[in-house]
Parts: sequence; C-alpha cells; structure tokens
Amino acid sequence: MKTSKYIWTLCLSLLALTFTACGDDDDKGSQSAPMTISQVYLENINDTENKDRPVDFARLGQLIRIEGSGFLGLKKILINGYDTYFNNALMTDNNVWVTLNSNTPVEKAEADVRNKIILVKDQARLEYDFTIRAASPSITSCDNTLPMPGETVTVYGSSLQETTKITLPGGVEITSGIVSDAEGKWFSFTMPGGVTASGSITSEGANGIAKSPTFFNNFDCFVTNFDDKGELGSWNATYSSDDLVDDPLNTGRGKVAMLVPNVKLEAGGLDAGSNALFYATAGNDNANDDWTSRMYNAIPANTPASDVAIQFDIYCPEEWDLSGMIEISLQNNLSNYGYGSGCTKFSTQYKNTATVWVPWLNESDGSHTPFTTGERWQTVTIPMTAVGNYDPNEAPDANFQLICEDRNAGSYRNFLIFFCNSDVESAEDASPAFSYKAKLFTQKIYIDNIRVVSIAPIAVSDF
Repeated sequence: MKTSKYIWTLCLSLLALTFTACGDDDDKGSQSAPMTISQVYLENINDTENKDRPVDFARLGQLIRIEGSGFLGLKKILINGYDTYFNNALMTDNNVWVTLNSNTPVEKAEADVRNKIILVKDQARLEYDFTIRAASPSITSCDNTLPMPGETVTVYGSSLQETTKITLPGGVEITSGIVSDAEGKWFSFTMPGGVTASGSITSEGANGIAKSPTFFNNFDCFVTNFDDKGELGSWNATYSSDDLVDDPLNTGRGKVAMLVPNVKLEAGGLDAGSNALFYATAGNDNANDDWTSRMYNAIPANTPASDVAIQFDIYCPEEWDLSGMIEISLQNNLSNYGYGSGCTKFSTQYKNTATVWVPWLNESDGSHTPFTTGERWQTVTIPMTAVGNYDPNEAPDANFQLICEDRNAGSYRNFLIFFCNSDVESAEDASPAFSYKAKLFTQKIYIDNIRVVSIAPIAVSDF
C-alpha cells in the first residue's frame, strides 16, 4: 500500500511538472510572438445599425476593439503614452477591448507618442498610428453674434483646442488669424467683410467639428435696431427716436440707444430707486410686433423656451457696479419693477413676461464684480427661461408659440427695455443672502440690435 501510494504521488508530481513546463513554453512563445493590428472598431451600443464600426479615430471615454493577431501575453497598452487598463481575461489572440481613459492626454501628449496605440509584451512591441480625440467639441455661446467687419468674435464651448478652420454662414472660410485657448474653452477670429448670410459658425480643430446655434449674423427676428428694423412707440413713458444717438465707436451700427440719455445725465443722473423711461416698440397696430406672423420661419413654434433667447449688443465703456440693472418685458404690462419683483416671477394668475439683467451681480455667492465692455460692443444673451412665466421649474413645457401667443393676447404688446435703478436684494430665505442699495447712477450705457434668436445646440455626428 505504501509503495502504491508513493508511485501515485510521484505520478501526480510529474504530471504537474509536465503541465507547468508546457505553460511556461506557451507563455514564452506568446511573449515573443509578433503582433499586428488590422483594424480598430468603435463599440457603440447607442448605434442600432453600427454597434461595431471600423474607425480611424476615437474619443476619450469610448470603448474600442483592437483587431489583429499575437495579442496573447499582452502586458501593457499605452495610448498617447498613457498606461491604459484592459481586462486580459476578455482578450483573445485576435481581439482586445479597451476603454479610452478620460485622463489620457490629448493635446498635451508627448509628440513621439501622440496619436499612437502601443502594445507591449516582454519581448515584443507594436506601435500603431491612431487618432485620439478629446470629447466631442461643442459651441455654447458667442461674443459677438452680430459683428461688424474688423471686430473680434469670441466663440465659447468645450474641446475647441487647435481650431484651424472656421466656416461662417454662406460658406465664408477663415483659416488664418484664429486664436485658440489651450484648454479648449474658446477661439476667436476677426470678422471679415462680405458676410450677408445668417446661421451657424462651424469650426474644425484637433477634436473634430463643432457647430454653433443659428444665432450668428442673424437678421431674421429683429425686435428693433433703432434704424430701419422695428418701429419705436412713443408716449409719455417712453424715449423717442429723438433721444437716439450715433454709435459712439463709429462701427457702422448707425443709431443706438442710451439707456440713460445725455439730457438726464447732464441734469445730475438717475436717482436711486427710480427708472429711466422705456425704449418701446410700436405695439398692437404694428405688424413688426406680431411675432407669430414673421418669426416662425426662423424659429419653429414648437421650439422649447430654453432654446430661444433675447440678444442685444451693449457698449459699457466705464466700470458698472453696485447699482442698477437692465429690465426687459415682452409686453407693456408692468406693475412693479426691478430685481425679484413680481413681474419677473412665475404666476398662474398673470402674464408675467419680464426679466432683469444685473451683470455686476454674482448670484451664486452674492458678490459683485464691476462690468465693462471696454472700447468694444459685446453681445448679451438672455434665455427666455429667465422670463417670469417661462421659468423651466414652473413651466417645463413652455415653447416659442406660448411666448408669441402671450404677447398677442396682451392688451399692449409693446416690447420694453429700460434702465431700472432699484435695490438689488435676495429673497428673505435665500442663501446666500445679499443686499445692495441703489445709488445715484451717472454712467453712459449704450444698446443696439435687439433680436430674438434660437440658441438650440447643434450636435455634429462623427460619422
């Protein structure tokens, strides 16, 4: 019995040595076996037709499948030099799956490893050229959207690094003089002459193509430009065309509005707690004030309120701080004024269509920062969701048709814009709490080109 047990144990030991030796030989063989990559595929579960699509680039966060040969024994995958995790239990000799880590460097990758997949084994290495891009670029806003030739346009968004080509509405291309932010948050260019079409700005850069909303150079939905678009109303609560002034910067904008006209400033300024008069459109009997009759071609009626905005240009040469705001109402029905007033809040009883813009107030923490445009015109964009009855928390289904119908249903559909010099105070239970008491206002602020625009984002497919 003892002899039989000894022989059986010896056999098991020899068998184990045999398997170990074979495994070592296989591992050594795979470690030196050459590797090839024949194709990289994007594993896109959201694409019902092309879940496994051959690609020549991929973006951070995406899952790719590398197809080739000799992958058994793979120890490392370096993407743009970044040591990228992969699950070798799911790997085969011909396929390996890997997710591009969000920490992978793109524009900051070393030149000798940028846009390379490097497969590493103990005794074999393969470099494969493959373009790595950051997340899809996007454009969210623009300053300014109605520029004159020679003015600087700055476009904001994300992943806009190394912008090399810009296409303006009408197909006008810009390939020189483009300045790009290293972090991809913006790019800028000089507005050329001869651009008459309106629509989107299209950019091309290191991370692909991005497209802005259709708000650039948009003359389709003017409220008034104080020249030939949009007639001004005139009654005892308004300024008239006689109060308009020539563009102080001589950019070609024609007549512009001083929110507090010279005659008021020369008399000492606008007192604390008071309002300047309105700049108002003509109202009920003017076809320009029926937005439904002329704006739906440019902005479809079912466009969500969050995708529609009021834009205007502003020139504020001196620092503006601690007192005053610009108030806008889509119709002439204001019963109270200023920051936090009832007409700027949602109501089920009233058509509250007012909002205020306080550029020096940081609502997130209650602090203040002086605002100025310097010696230039700048675009202000105020989404319709900032208007009382289109608050997305209270009226999530509000759309452009509702906005237009509310205006037409009003007793007086004059659009109003004016300077309000009331206190700026947070609600009693608000956090953070802040309080800024109004003071005498004596500054020059100019506005022009009030218009309605679409701010709906435009997604650009990679394929």
